[in-house]
Amino acid sequence: MIGKSHGYNSPWLLCPKPSQQAALRLFCFPYSGASASAYYDWASVLPASVELHSIQLPGRANRLTEPRLTDIEPVVEAITVALTPLLDKPFVFFGHSLGAAMIFEVARSLRRRGPSEPDALFVSGHGAPQVSDDSPQMHNQPDPELVESLQRLNGMAPEILDNAELMQLILPILRADLTISETYVYHAEEPLSSQIFAYGGLQDRNVSRDDLDAWREQTRTDFRLRMFPGDHFYLNVSKQLLLQALARDLDQIIRRQAAAPLR
Repeated sequence: MIGKSHGYNSPWLLCPKPSQQAALRLFCFPYSGASASAYYDWASVLPASVELHSIQLPGRANRLTEPRLTDIEPVVEAITVALTPLLDKPFVFFGHSLGAAMIFEVARSLRRRGPSEPDALFVSGHGAPQVSDDSPQMHNQPDPELVESLQRLNGMAPEILDNAELMQLILPILRADLTISETYVYHAEEPLSSQIFAYGGLQDRNVSRDDLDAWREQTRTDFRLRMFPGDHFYLNVSKQLLLQALARDLDQIIRRQAAAPLR
């Protein structure tokens, strides 16, 4: 059962485990092709002081009949508006791959509107935005080639890739998300005041350690880099390690907030 946080309801946000006592809100942004459910089980593993909200993009799951978006600007605008009523307590963002680009741009959108910025960004499986990406474009590949690219990324179970009927449903969603990701253009601004934690897979052939380390240029405060066993989708094969590290990092943020002098 997916609940509401403080009675607030938005199609962009799903909360698996609402908590009135939460000290921190964690907003999780999906990777290409994923729905909000990709993060649901995290809520039962992370500290009870953390209330998890998962972003649901149009065109999938409970929003299946809505038009899919293919440009990052309307996505950022809509999510910024949807998040605003829930920014009454400390909050952080987690985003993997496409989700990392989204959280970066939403954080900058919130800064422009003022005064809220996330306490931290957890950017996963995505190089810093100012680093050029020479990876082959996937969003305009014919279906057979796109399926081959997905196989190389190891981001989808073989039984799904081999199910032609299911792939007919998934490929349009995935193609729309890849279009957002691969047509995204970075525009330089001042670094954020949010901490940045960069997470990545040691065997990721598309995103190197140097690509992740370059995120340090996007913050005026603390930066940390954590690498895990696995490829681009290390968050599946190293899920337990990832959640342990994330829980520790979140707990440290909460402790630092509690120790900070009142303004």
